[in-house]
Amino acid sequence: MIDYSTSRALLADEFIDILRRSTLAERRPVDDPECIAAMLANADLTVTAWEGDRLVGVARSVTDFSYCCYLSDLAVDAGYQRQGIGRELIRKTRALLGSKCKLILLAAPNASSYYPKIGFAKHPSAWVFV
Repeated sequence: MIDYSTSRALLADEFIDILRRSTLAERRPVDDPECIAAMLANADLTVTAWEGDRLVGVARSVTDFSYCCYLSDLAVDAGYQRQGIGRELIRKTRALLGSKCKLILLAAPNASSYYPKIGFAKHPSAWVFV
């Protein structure tokens, strides 16, 4: 049974571990624990999924709770994927946002086909300043 939480403490090493088990580690600063700790400390909304004491998923967002929410990390342990955990993390995130708040994300290349299946629409004019 998977338990979802918005209040259970998430440690930097647990976050790094789930990023590695989900394949997001290749696009996140997992070798910089201070940066990872700051990412967690400064997130406005974090929803986690646990099987007992094992973290199996996380949705980490930055939001104003009214107009927009950037879902910056959606990570599910590769061994737990295709069980609806990612979908439920998104559902729980959306439930905590204002009714007009738009959920925005940048898809990992291997996940770009997943998001249309769960209701996301591709936006033609997203830009990243590098």
